[in-house]
Amino acid sequence: MLPFRILLLALPLLAAIPALAAPAPSPLTPFERDPTHNTTATYAECIAFYEALAAAYPATMQLREAGPTDSGQPLHEVVLSADGTFEPAASRAKGRPVLFIQNGIHPGEPEGIDASMLLARNLLQDKRLGQLLRQVTVVLMPVYNIGGMLNRNATTRANQNGPREYGFRGNARYYDLNRDFVKQDSRNARSFAALFQRWRPELFVDTHTSNGADYQYTMTLIPSQHNKLAPALGAYLQQSLLPALYSGMARKKWPMTPYVDFEGETPESGLRAFLESPRYSTGYAALFNSLGFMPETHMLKAFGPRVQATYDLLVTFLETAATQAPTLLAARAAADRALATQTVFPLTWALNEQPSGTVEFRGYEAGHKPSAVSGQPRLYYDRSRPYTRPVPFYNDAHATTQATAPVAYAIPAAYADVLEHLRRNGAVLRPLPEARTGPAEVYTLDDYKTSPRAHEGHYPHSQVKLTVQRQTLTLPAGTYLAVLAEQGPAARFVVETLEPQATDSYFAWNFFDAILQQKEHYSDYVFEDLAADYLAKNPAVRQQLDAAKAADPALAASGPAQLEWVYQHSPWAEAGYRRYPVVRWLGSN
Repeated sequence: MLPFRILLLALPLLAAIPALAAPAPSPLTPFERDPTHNTTATYAECIAFYEALAAAYPATMQLREAGPTDSGQPLHEVVLSADGTFEPAASRAKGRPVLFIQNGIHPGEPEGIDASMLLARNLLQDKRLGQLLRQVTVVLMPVYNIGGMLNRNATTRANQNGPREYGFRGNARYYDLNRDFVKQDSRNARSFAALFQRWRPELFVDTHTSNGADYQYTMTLIPSQHNKLAPALGAYLQQSLLPALYSGMARKKWPMTPYVDFEGETPESGLRAFLESPRYSTGYAALFNSLGFMPETHMLKAFGPRVQATYDLLVTFLETAATQAPTLLAARAAADRALATQTVFPLTWALNEQPSGTVEFRGYEAGHKPSAVSGQPRLYYDRSRPYTRPVPFYNDAHATTQATAPVAYAIPAAYADVLEHLRRNGAVLRPLPEARTGPAEVYTLDDYKTSPRAHEGHYPHSQVKLTVQRQTLTLPAGTYLAVLAEQGPAARFVVETLEPQATDSYFAWNFFDAILQQKEHYSDYVFEDLAADYLAKNPAVRQQLDAAKAADPALAASGPAQLEWVYQHSPWAEAGYRRYPVVRWLGSN
């Protein structure tokens, strides 16, 4: 079950292909040339392969640079179309869904790199397979994490069965790019976002290899969490698309299961849907009503079958998109219409406590035996004892925090990095030509938790608690308005990055941390007199202090704490301290 079987079928058809602009390239990839099928292409081999294909088939394939990466090498975009429809607007005008395949985000998991090389070649050289390009436009990213692919080694994937050498998970700046889709610290992520926004694909596939338990499957799949999608799109995913993908893979002799994530020691405890937040590829795609998928081949299966399973799944995606194109496009259009009128936006999610059903899971019996390293009990899976049995599947989620959308978000011009990120991801921003006064809501950040360790170059915040105040504000000229009614497909991205409670908001990723440090304060011996005079002239504040002391013995016992209380309730308190600078504008737009 290896990809060269398709090539051999395709070779007799080459005579029927129109005259080429250049001689056909060598048909074999490095993976195929290795008789053990345990070799993945190097970066140079991969790009050279696509360059040869592009030269040979200019009428049906284009290879283009798509922006810089942290490695210094450009990101590449491959577009495949039966009639040379290489631009997004033209593809949309012809009613063709877009299948966007991203490879090598973790280059130590390289199956998608090699499988996509085979797919591109076979789409160009196999007449039957190539017919699918009349219904679907395919966009391929040969390698996303180029720096990681150039960092080739044979040891960093200790749990993985081949290939002999592979790339490294981190990029040239040591970022895990599958945590960078919102904060976009890397040039890779910025170039990707611009490309993704150009195409707005209906289907987005990000190829991976798993870690974790041992089981019988070669291929597992993470789809966008259906509850996070617009109802029409979630229903289409659950009722039409996923069943077709599973049955299509079963026909190709690759039984498939949901990604094997579980809370207990072994999968029998129940499979749990992956609640991908927007930092991940599928979570990012879902913000824009794109159906995202992470195929995860099993690390312990040989590399050859893993590549073949990935290839067959990509073909299944293409076949399904072609067959279901009208339904897919209609579901996407319905989701876009729903987004245009959406007023309440979920910000955080949790899986339901009760399972949504069961999965007939093909696993291996597990047990414990003494460790040869420590002598202590260790887990092992017994491949001589396979089983198939139902296990609970937790696949339904509910929102735990949500926000009602304002008329607009008002963003100070000082936050140029936030404005740039928003624009790159499709947001429409309008600078105010003159000051504007009107009603608004202002957040004060009362509490939050911060990671004690660095995570992807940041110390993220979570568990944010807010005070909301309704005020009449004057926005200065030059403030940027992100009017929700004008955002189109970017509306959810705008809300989930600018609402500080959201899992992957710009506040969570430290874009506004300067407001968390007080800039001015007082000398206590000076402020004692000012505070006493202020309380004497404002008896209502004195009453509030007395009530606070009665409710809090620690405050009542501490003179410095009472002085600080007075400061925080006085005109001298620093207005910008912990005040979130993005305003929820409720006035005219």
